[in-house]
Amino acid sequence: MTSRENGESERVAIVTGAARRIGATIVETLHQRGLKVLIHYRGSESHAESLAATLNERRASSAVIVGEDLAETGAPARIAQAALDHFGRIDVLINNASAFFPTPIGEATQAHWDELMASNLRAPFFLSQACAPHLARRGGAIVNLVDIHALVPLSRHPIYVQAKAGLVMQTRTLAKDLAPSIRVNAVAPGAILWPENDDSPEAADAILERIPLGHQGRPEDIAGTVCFLALDAPYITGQILAVDGGRMLNM
Repeated sequence: MTSRENGESERVAIVTGAARRIGATIVETLHQRGLKVLIHYRGSESHAESLAATLNERRASSAVIVGEDLAETGAPARIAQAALDHFGRIDVLINNASAFFPTPIGEATQAHWDELMASNLRAPFFLSQACAPHLARRGGAIVNLVDIHALVPLSRHPIYVQAKAGLVMQTRTLAKDLAPSIRVNAVAPGAILWPENDDSPEAADAILERIPLGHQGRPEDIAGTVCFLALDAPYITGQILAVDGGRMLNM
């Protein structure tokens, strides 16, 4: 094993919303690079357990799960402490967890606002704050998952896009405030996985027609970009990298 591989085998990443879908692919990709991973979940305990078991079969004691509702005040501190209790360090934080649902004007409620802001904006900030002293000791990195609709609005989703737009500014301001010890960047996915409650093939076709590369992206496209920003981009901070097949060109 090379010295670089040795160093990466000691690194620890926290990934929120990591039991399924894109989050799980991010965990797999970081683990393949040799990192130990803390898999955060809210309701998908069985998926988190299965993922951790698979990773621990590949490399013993390299994955652990933590169930927390990010809307709870103490959740960020408990997640950070769990990583320290299990692994003794934090090198990478991936703020991936996200609530997503429409809130049309006239139907939106304060409960909708609180739920969308809690997962998409408040939790990333306070988890970053909880992890910052430990990340700084390691020259660590934070990568936030935003959305191309943080930059170009999505109709019927005004609260969600406001939350993601706030996360864009959070990324930039933390990149400034936490430098030079910690790098902070964000990935803005385009059409990667359709929402699980979206059964409209016509809407999907309309989106695909506007993507210059002509096809839907894969979770691996996002995970590879996250891994690049977290591990392989020592002179990049404060950036929002769209992974959308060029879709923003036609929005």
